[in-house]
Amino acid sequence: MPERLAEMLLDLWTPLIILWITLPPCIYTAPMNQSQVVMSGSPLELSRLSEQRILNRSKRGWVWNQMFVLEEFSGPEPILVGRLHTDLDPGSKKIKYILSGDGAGTIFQINDITGDIHAIKRLDREEKAEYTLTAQAVDWETNKPLEPPSEFIIKVQDINDNAPEFLNGPYHATVPEMSILAIIKTALPNMDREAKEEYLVVIQAKDMGGHSGGLSGTTTLTVTLTDVNDNPPKFAQSLYHFSVPEDVVLGTAIGRVKANDQDIGENAQSSYDIIDGDGTALFEITSDAQAQDGIIRLRKPLDFETKKSYTLKVEAANVHIDPRFSGRGPFKDTATVKIVVEDADEPPVFSSPTYLLEVHENAALNSVIGQVTARDPDITSSPIRFSIDRHTDLERQFNINADDGKITLATPLDRELSVWHNITIIATEIRNHSQISRVPVAIKVLDVNDNAPEFASEYEAFLCENGKPGQVNISMLLMLNMFVYNCLIFN
Repeated sequence: MPERLAEMLLDLWTPLIILWITLPPCIYTAPMNQSQVVMSGSPLELSRLSEQRILNRSKRGWVWNQMFVLEEFSGPEPILVGRLHTDLDPGSKKIKYILSGDGAGTIFQINDITGDIHAIKRLDREEKAEYTLTAQAVDWETNKPLEPPSEFIIKVQDINDNAPEFLNGPYHATVPEMSILAIIKTALPNMDREAKEEYLVVIQAKDMGGHSGGLSGTTTLTVTLTDVNDNPPKFAQSLYHFSVPEDVVLGTAIGRVKANDQDIGENAQSSYDIIDGDGTALFEITSDAQAQDGIIRLRKPLDFETKKSYTLKVEAANVHIDPRFSGRGPFKDTATVKIVVEDADEPPVFSSPTYLLEVHENAALNSVIGQVTARDPDITSSPIRFSIDRHTDLERQFNINADDGKITLATPLDRELSVWHNITIIATEIRNHSQISRVPVAIKVLDVNDNAPEFASEYEAFLCENGKPGQVNISMLLMLNMFVYNCLIFN
């Protein structure tokens, strides 16, 4: 450590040592005009300069081209940068020194009698590292140049006044969770995003090799663990219960099941299937990608009186499997779904979808020509009341017993006028008049021999006196009752 400290001090003071070696208090004589310049780095050097004997050399020009000054000087007095002097000045104050160029008069000021140059403002090497100025000696009274102008540079010496700075901080980075150590060096193995998703790291940069006296800068690095599929789906419960009315419309959603996954995004996507149960033909399950759950829907009609409950076994399985974590599998889970069918108030059911009745046309009034039956399929089994839809029996030829469904003849029938009568019977639940059913009834009228033969008109016959036996003399048209199976006997 002492050796390193010595190196640091040497690095810090090297510019000042060079300044001391290369720019000691001295006087140079210009070869053409007997001019000289003195440069120093501190007021102590000026005091020593006044005590030294001035050495003259003839016919030499300005033997200098730069001065040095430390940046960020903040003393109570202006800092002395250097001194201009000419052999032509015997000390009678007849010489005036003029300074021009970068910062002359604003940053650097010259004593026109002594030639001392001072920095009157605080300098920052990072803003401007050097200044180019021109020095000249003129006659005090006439302002005529006594020396040709001479250009020189004042360089601003750097000090450690700027801490390291991170240009683009704060920083953000991502790394997959469960990364192996070969990818990124971490202090914690098997970092799990589900346990902690984000880490904040403070980074510090030090200059001077991190040794004492150096400056430092800091920034933050936010490391976010990205998700991988390392968790299987898990149903929130092992058993689900749903109920559904037996008259629900096909395609209706019966219920939803959900398997939670600690992963996010596509790693949490699961598909749902019915893999077993006694209702696989009646129900189906679809996956909702947005809500990440399964929707159970009805595929076929239900009948409470036939089967009152069903049991399904559903499965949720990850869609995107990461083979690196297959050993943690299987990436799926199952649950049981119980579906109870609720009884709905169904309308009456006729014993036949249609009825065909026959009745002779000479049937007596109020005679029973047939019967329809219906029942309430519900467990409550409401009594049924029957009626005729009079829009189908405008002439009111038939009646029906409201209790037993027997159909009777209300008015005489005539097969020759109408062979078929089509009516509609209505069955209504007594306990719920909104539950009704209809059935068509076709009634066929059977013929009876109730019409005698009739001649179409009166006929006159004329016989020839000499007619022969068997000769047809007239033809007769006999009007029948339009039915060929009626037999006629001619005499």
